[in-house]
Amino acid sequence: VQLQASGGGLVQAGGSLRLSCAASGPGRIYSSYVMSWFRQAPGKEREFVATIRRNSYSTYYADSVKGRFTISRDSTGNTVYLQMNSLKLEDTAVYYCAAGSEWPIPTPRYRGQGTLVTVSS
Repeated sequence: VQLQASGGGLVQAGGSLRLSCAASGPGRIYSSYVMSWFRQAPGKEREFVATIRRNSYSTYYADSVKGRFTISRDSTGNTVYLQMNSLKLEDTAVYYCAAGSEWPIPTPRYRGQGTLVTVSS
């Protein structure tokens, strides 16, 4: 299974971006798994952003993005989105999606390559 994130780019502070993550390739992700977004800024450790269950629409967010970001998924659970509003400079990072079994913050069993989000002033 491969996870491919897309939708990153350069945006001004206060702006919005929508990221997508699509699962593809042989194999399948268990329906009980959760799909999450993580991010990693230069020189910093990986940070959890948001997660959603594949078999329901339950979500969970990091405090740093709560109220600004929204995670969603398609009906199959194979594509996950991250709507990012009111972006801040500190949201600049490589964002990648991951799938794993633990709720609400999984240890990535599958992980994509990431997409760069740069927020400018």
